[in-house]
Amino acid sequence: MSTISTPSLHIDTVLSYASDNAGHESIITRSWKRCIQDYGLDPAKPAPPRFVPRQVLREHQDHADELINVARAGVEQLYRHIAELGYVILLTDSRGITVQFLGDPLDEAAHRKTGLYLGADWSENHAGTCAVGTCIKEQLPLTCHHHDHFSAHHIALTCTAVPIFNPHGQLLAVLDISALNSPPSKDSQQFALQLVKQYARMIEDAYFLRRYREAHILCFDRSREFVLINRQYLLAIAGDGSLLAANTAARVLLAECGLQLPERPSALARRIGIQDLFDCEPEDIFSIPRASPDQVRAFRTHRQNALFFAALMEPSRTPVAPQAQRSSEEHCPLDELSDDDPAMRKMLARAKRLCSEPLNVLLNGETGTGKERLARALHDSSNRHKAPFVAINCAAMPESLIESELFGYQPGTFTGARSKGMRGLIQQADGGTLFLDEIGDMPLHLQTRLLRVLAEQEVMPLGSEKPIKVNIRVIAASHRDLRQLIERNEFREDLYYRLNGAILRLPALRERADKNYLIERIFRELCEQRQRPARIRGDAMSALLGYAWPGNIRELRNALQYALATAETDEITVNDLPEECLPSVNQRQARSSAPVQEQQTSHAREIEDCLRRQRWNVSAAARELSMSRPTLYRWMKLHNIVPPNALDS
Repeated sequence: MSTISTPSLHIDTVLSYASDNAGHESIITRSWKRCIQDYGLDPAKPAPPRFVPRQVLREHQDHADELINVARAGVEQLYRHIAELGYVILLTDSRGITVQFLGDPLDEAAHRKTGLYLGADWSENHAGTCAVGTCIKEQLPLTCHHHDHFSAHHIALTCTAVPIFNPHGQLLAVLDISALNSPPSKDSQQFALQLVKQYARMIEDAYFLRRYREAHILCFDRSREFVLINRQYLLAIAGDGSLLAANTAARVLLAECGLQLPERPSALARRIGIQDLFDCEPEDIFSIPRASPDQVRAFRTHRQNALFFAALMEPSRTPVAPQAQRSSEEHCPLDELSDDDPAMRKMLARAKRLCSEPLNVLLNGETGTGKERLARALHDSSNRHKAPFVAINCAAMPESLIESELFGYQPGTFTGARSKGMRGLIQQADGGTLFLDEIGDMPLHLQTRLLRVLAEQEVMPLGSEKPIKVNIRVIAASHRDLRQLIERNEFREDLYYRLNGAILRLPALRERADKNYLIERIFRELCEQRQRPARIRGDAMSALLGYAWPGNIRELRNALQYALATAETDEITVNDLPEECLPSVNQRQARSSAPVQEQQTSHAREIEDCLRRQRWNVSAAARELSMSRPTLYRWMKLHNIVPPNALDS
């Protein structure tokens, strides 16, 4: 179809193609005909974008809640690939209502004007020929480029949409990327189409695995080497070998073999078994994990005699029953601090080995990462758990009171003192654990007295002439670099080495892979405190997972408390969150809050810190930073970051 230069010529072309009954019809011309003949739309009178009311949008998001949760990671990853090219992402439900949106906040006005925004209705009977609406109607991937659109209101846009199907082949959603400006040739969007197809498949298969996580999942491929990675074909299998569901690729294969799963499973429908597809028996499938060293077996289809390599994913088991059988001695409070974050898992494994050792522990991590909670979990997991856990924040207490609070005093030591004197916090922790938060803020003269306590295991209250023996374990914490404080003579080096019998580092919340677990755990704790059950809807969870959390877990807890306090119902939506957590505000702040030079300096520092953590292993650092090795090398060269061993050469 040739490029049309004006809206009037575009209108003439639409009307001409739509009235032509001869020849082969493309997806676009079929849609144009529907717009005129079925919907009564007029290309000369384009309707403005339609946005559903907030309550209606909320109902659509409720219905798509599970999908939004599953799709979040894929949508955000896709957006990182295309954002710099000027694209936005729309995830719509099966009716064409945009339930999730990602785009540049600086272009928000233009996006709203064209309908590329949250809550927009892209159904074909309203918006005319467009990527989303026509994809829904045809249930096929397509690019609707410039003058492919029915409405002259949309001819500047290029939009690429791919359908997402549920495990029974019914349309579930549409994934779309759109741009306000693009090259005139439709061929320029070929890569965009392939990219969206790839991510739509990833989302569809992730949804499939979520829905059938309690069934056996057979994943198979034509290549033995890629079957565990590619997972092109997925089948959910019941315990008797009957097929429960299939992903799109597997449904196509079943059709080629003359088999079809019912759209809505029922007791009356004929049950197709795995033996109807492959030349095997159900027990051959269920024995795959034990049948070969690589846990892969080869099977041939009946009709085509095609060879496939298969692996079996066994059902996920709920952990409730095993936990109920565990004795109280086996329960470890440290296990509650993380779900499946690699850095936390490694640190907590080390913490378990240290918890009952007679070593003082130093905790490092940014403010708000949960150092006090880790300290208490260490205490509760140790052989001191029945003795006191005493915490003091050295940064929050006035310098004039720290000495008396820590060491205590005798009666009449100073004006205003208690008549009977006071046992200090160190003495109160006798037999247990003393937690000193923000130890870097402790005055130097008190560091000297603390060093003596640690060395001699005795404390001298103010005004006393006789020391008191104590048996304490000290866990200290700081968000500051104590080595730098030592270099500036602000912290005693000998005290540092007394405190760091072991060092445990807590990662920042933005670095953690188990944010979902933390959000749900803290939210559950807050609901229990308020004695008010509530839930977090998918759009709110997406916003919480996408926010950078500069204040870490402390900020997360505050945000959830705010949402629970201000929500009108027992369901937390994105609109109930603090403003800074909202996606548009978050992106705008990321772009405009700091000057470019400051951002580059921060980026260089982040890269160098990562390289140091990884002992200058570029491959490991690149994986942590989610970039390729060549890109990391370019950044190192740009910021003049040189490995220590290179300086010696």
